Amino acid sequence: MRITSTTVSLIALAVCGAPAMAAAADAAPVSQGTPTPTTAPADGDADDFANEIIVTATRLPGQVDTDVPPVLELDEADIAAYGASSIDDLISQLSPQTGSGRGRGGRPVFLVNGQRIANFREFRRYPPEAIRKVEVLPEEVALKFGYPADARVVNFILKSDFANREIEAEYGMPTQGGTSTGEVELSMLRIAGPNRFNASAEYTTTTPLTEGERGVVQADGSEPTVATDPNPADYRTLVAKNQEMEGNLTWTRGLGKDGLGGQFTINGQVTRNVKRSLSGLDTVLLTDGVGNTALRTLDADPIMRRTTTDAYSVGSSLALPLGAWQFQTTLDATRTDTDSQIDRRRDTTALVDAAAAGTLAIDGDLPSVAYAGQDRALSKVYSVSNKTTLIGNPIMLPAGDVSMTLTAGYDWTRIDSTDTRTTTGATQLTRGDLSGGINIGVPIASTRNDVLAGLGDISLNLSGGIDHLSDFGTLTNWTTGLNWRPTERLGLQASYIVREAAPGLSQLGNPTVIDYNVPVYDFTNGTTVLATVTSGGNPNLTAETQRDWKLSANYDIDLFDRTSFRVEYFSNHSTNTTNSFPVLTPAIEAAFPDRVTRAADGTLLAIDQRPVTFAEENSSRIRYGVNLFGRFGKAKEAEPSGDSGGGRGASAPAPASPPAGEAGPPPGGPGAGGPGSVATFDPSRFAAMRAQFCNTPEGQAPDISQLPERMQERLKGEDGNVDPAKVAQARERICSADGANPRPQMDPARFEKLRIALCPEPGKEPDLTVLPERVLERLKGPDGQVDPARLKALQQRLCSMTPPSGAPAGDAAKQGGQSGNGARGGSRGGGVPGFGRGDDGRGRWNLSLYHTVELTNRVLIAPGGPELDMLNGDATGSGGTPRHKLELEGGLFRGGIGGRLSANYQNATTVNGSGLPGSSDLRFGSLTTFNLRVFMDLAQQDWLTGGGDPGFWKGWRMSLRADNLFDTRQKVTDSTGTVPLRYQPALIDPVGRFVEIEFRKVF
Repeated sequence: MRITSTTVSLIALAVCGAPAMAAAADAAPVSQGTPTPTTAPADGDADDFANEIIVTATRLPGQVDTDVPPVLELDEADIAAYGASSIDDLISQLSPQTGSGRGRGGRPVFLVNGQRIANFREFRRYPPEAIRKVEVLPEEVALKFGYPADARVVNFILKSDFANREIEAEYGMPTQGGTSTGEVELSMLRIAGPNRFNASAEYTTTTPLTEGERGVVQADGSEPTVATDPNPADYRTLVAKNQEMEGNLTWTRGLGKDGLGGQFTINGQVTRNVKRSLSGLDTVLLTDGVGNTALRTLDADPIMRRTTTDAYSVGSSLALPLGAWQFQTTLDATRTDTDSQIDRRRDTTALVDAAAAGTLAIDGDLPSVAYAGQDRALSKVYSVSNKTTLIGNPIMLPAGDVSMTLTAGYDWTRIDSTDTRTTTGATQLTRGDLSGGINIGVPIASTRNDVLAGLGDISLNLSGGIDHLSDFGTLTNWTTGLNWRPTERLGLQASYIVREAAPGLSQLGNPTVIDYNVPVYDFTNGTTVLATVTSGGNPNLTAETQRDWKLSANYDIDLFDRTSFRVEYFSNHSTNTTNSFPVLTPAIEAAFPDRVTRAADGTLLAIDQRPVTFAEENSSRIRYGVNLFGRFGKAKEAEPSGDSGGGRGASAPAPASPPAGEAGPPPGGPGAGGPGSVATFDPSRFAAMRAQFCNTPEGQAPDISQLPERMQERLKGEDGNVDPAKVAQARERICSADGANPRPQMDPARFEKLRIALCPEPGKEPDLTVLPERVLERLKGPDGQVDPARLKALQQRLCSMTPPSGAPAGDAAKQGGQSGNGARGGSRGGGVPGFGRGDDGRGRWNLSLYHTVELTNRVLIAPGGPELDMLNGDATGSGGTPRHKLELEGGLFRGGIGGRLSANYQNATTVNGSGLPGSSDLRFGSLTTFNLRVFMDLAQQDWLTGGGDPGFWKGWRMSLRADNLFDTRQKVTDSTGTVPLRYQPALIDPVGRFVEIEFRKVF
């Protein structure tokens, strides 16, 4: 653009705030990611490209501001290629990338527009079309938001203007039949800048599946001996009958003028779940006067367990700027009421006595036996969780700003329970957890600031915290980490974590419950028996101490559109670990002899399965994987402007492809805000900033606390205080007549010429002859040659920019560019999914493959006691620990039709028996499962719509899903090759191959 010298100076100052203003319009106003603008210098030569000031945002508003390279980034078109129906569905498909190999923690830490949320339910039903970008970040980034570094961070950057309503219906069943699942979901979402509103309702029903329907072989002596008696296997469920209803509302509001003063969110959810499971039939063993016996079932009235669970949840969050700091607090509260009614077994003493007396034929009709009533277990669980963070950059060092996160929180939990099966009466458990912590990130070397630039970018991370538990005492934790980026492509991280953890409240204080006739495999005798099992809490559990190392490397490769390779090493050392009672192997029985009761002949009679403490656990593993993204097929000619229909959801012209190995921009029209996109300029917000300067009396310093942080820094002197001379200079420029309307314009034809030259097809070199001499000089390094890193940075910015209005995008499109994923027609913000209709017509593919190798895994039961080698025949769970695991996920997508394939593999393991007569080793075979999903946007299928207006088919999508595609189940055998009854395939996986069809309509 050609502008006056006054406006050049003005924009050099004002553009520092422009991306932040764009963030306010496009995302939550208080984000962790501060956009960094880039401006080309100007002089008086009208033909010099240096006069062309191109405003770019190297960081999308709402991105997480961190030096740690991401594990994965997805733009809109990448997201569409997954065919997900919701954010919840998308997360499940991204499990190889979002899962942590650390072995601690649970699901990822979720952010929306770079901010913490009170709970995942706030946005789990959001449609994927509302997402502009997804970032998956390593565990170390969790520290920045006040969480421990044991889970990865997933940040969803939302579109700024989006609206849709949708209805979704699903029906699925195993190919073997027996059970089915149906689901109906209704939802609506409206996003208008910092304001959002979402409402959803969901109903799910599952029909029961019994052992009889799967042909489960029953244990000897458990089936009735009279042929006319009903079979208990027909009344014992493998899959319970289940019904669930859920309603959810979430409202987010921007605070202050134009929503720029902060953000407030409130969420509410109500869920009811009703489950009915069957535990067989009442049986009685009758013996007549001469010793003949018969096992009889009383009737066909099953022993039933009815469980109703009602959950009421409310969550809220408040985010505010406090000067240069970002303040956020979240509150999440839930009450869960569970009512379980369990049929008692009927008293058959009278029948046994009558048979022995000869007054009742043991194979004849049985008289009715009175109903024995029910046991009832009631529980009310209350939980309240608050976390408050204050994030800022209090100190500026030569290598950059020191980042600091201060964290404070309070968690409160109470469990009220009663159970008629116990003699302890009502139980109440309460825990309060008051916590505080600090995280500091210190930059040591910086290529941007030319501080020890030869080393690359290096930062040190230090974190510490304390928890005081009302029922357990005080626990501490601390973490140190180092991030090193020696080159633009290579990132290295190392971290060490020391953390004390308390047993769960229920593990300590749950009431004791005794269950009878529970099937248990006895490794000592190699048999499956019906034993008495005791469960509940153990008040003698102690605090666990965890010491973990993690080393990782991430490398970006020039392969296909983009490729990244990641390798991670984990070493976990824990003492005094709390565990559920492990599988009863001979080694476990020897370690806990007082937990096992046997008859005189060695038959297993009872097990006390309350939690136990292991003295020590040590494990190490390597996890490595690759993420590949590419395209296939021939690019189509660009469609004339307007063919896609009007409205904000229409497709934009296609920008050129970035250089090989670089990610393209998120689709969308001008101002979409992707990496390198043209920054959105809001005249009203600029006018407010201008008034702030111009209305301050001469001689007084204006209040700059509300200005973007980078703009504030430009107005400060070397002492860190506001420099009056710089303020006066800024006032002169901003308050002048030329400064009243700084809206930049760009020459579309010149822009396109430059981009075509610098963004060639993969494998070709860029044409640098089109660059003005001054710009070319700026690309050169100390040796006088073009610096590849500087050239790459220019290409990354230029090649990913959305063409300005009027740009001839046809040539760019032929080079393989991409554009919006907008709707056909005038939907608002892409509310009706286009599923790639706005791209260049080429297909997309991606593949992720991860391999985990367990190096060591040992458990010391007690000091001086036995040490279990989990990789060589010992076990604490239902099977051995596999040394190798593979996770694969990939797919193809083109023209509104896509397919996804995921696979999981684990190698075979062995669990050793005692070696005594009757005992047997168990071999758990290798297991490979595949899941397939295919989906189709019906509005894009010309064979269905006739190639014109889709009419009825607009917004419709059909999906087919097959889980466990090849109907595989793990095979478990003993040393003779026999499958123990406890490990029958139908008991391990009663469903098998599951096929589901889904229809989704977006309005």
